[in-house]
Amino acid sequence: MKAIVSVLLASAFIAAGAYAQSPTSAARATDSPTGATRPDAGHDRDVQQRIADLHAKLAITPSEESLWSAVAQTMRDNAGQLDAAIDKRENADTTAVEDLNAYGNVVQAHADGIKKLSAVFSPLYTSMTDQQKKVADEVFAQAGHHQSKGEPRAMK
Repeated sequence: MKAIVSVLLASAFIAAGAYAQSPTSAARATDSPTGATRPDAGHDRDVQQRIADLHAKLAITPSEESLWSAVAQTMRDNAGQLDAAIDKRENADTTAVEDLNAYGNVVQAHADGIKKLSAVFSPLYTSMTDQQKKVADEVFAQAGHHQSKGEPRAMK
């Protein structure tokens, strides 16, 4: 199951510079003073590092920073929402049907995250130079979002 979740994470975040890592929920969450769980500092650093790596690869200019900040925040939000869906599924003692429904919630969080990221990335992409767009296209292609010519869709 972790492998499937890792594939979901990879397809959602590699394109955005966030390389899939699915640490155990115990490693991701720590108790806060209020009793709620929150992502641990290590996981937050991983997300921040992925954002910084993508920022550098795309050579974001000062004039693009306001558009970039929306992309970065969406990456953070998406990571948190996906983590919450995964944690909820992993920490539940469920029936097969409940497990399938919980998995559907993970997949839905992934799909929703991609849509949100696409919506905020589009204006940034439009503002980029041709060289930046080329790099962005390469980063996204590495994530498996582009299909090779002649390759059936079901194979991707």
